[in-house]
Amino acid sequence: MAAIGGLALALAVFQPASCAAQSSDGERKGPWAMFRFGFFAYKDGRKDEALKAYRDAAEHGHAGARWKLATMYASGDGVKEDDYEAFRLYEGVVNEGAAPGTRDETFIANSLTSLASYLRRGIPNSPISADPWRARQLYLQAASQFGDAGAQFELGRMYMSGEGGPVDLVQAARWFNLAMRKGHVGSEALLGKILFDSGKTARGLSYLTSALNKASEADSLWIRTLQEAAFAVASESDRRTAIALAGRN
Repeated sequence: MAAIGGLALALAVFQPASCAAQSSDGERKGPWAMFRFGFFAYKDGRKDEALKAYRDAAEHGHAGARWKLATMYASGDGVKEDDYEAFRLYEGVVNEGAAPGTRDETFIANSLTSLASYLRRGIPNSPISADPWRARQLYLQAASQFGDAGAQFELGRMYMSGEGGPVDLVQAARWFNLAMRKGHVGSEALLGKILFDSGKTARGLSYLTSALNKASEADSLWIRTLQEAAFAVASESDRRTAIALAGRN
């Protein structure tokens, strides 16, 4: 999870770190100011100060602070890793809600996908058992209500594999297509596989090839496996068409 990136986006219009770090205690009383101080303290490597500021802001109802605390507990970043505590904090963000169109919607969408991920596998030694059906519902909420590309991808995967409910390739393709339009490379690859397997060979192979060309190092291995398997059984004509189409994607 790119914690700093999400917070940086929310804080882009505010003053530089040197100004924030010099704020007096009186200026840090409000939850937004505490959150901002925590953000800059975190960037400066002062994680103990950041943690305290985030906790103070979270206790005063700041969704971003609660979300950031959750990400720190989830990854053991500046605090002992504790997935159950992260789950509780993400749940608090979702339960608190947000007014439509506000920056807090980003935190809620991210928290929904994090909760879904935990429910998909469960949390050992905690009250949270694996519940793929509920995970699918949370991904659906993040995907439909907030248009979150990551949630759309994971929801598509669950429809594709039948995890948490029946297989539905039409729904899987729909969610992959929506995420692909936002630049989600994994969704482009899996949409390509669905199309290829359904007989739309050239189009499917073109999406797989395009996705492989764009893939990060982390994604390239699994996408390459799918693309090479499809390429091996495609006709020479379909291969040439797919390569031409991939260059336009």
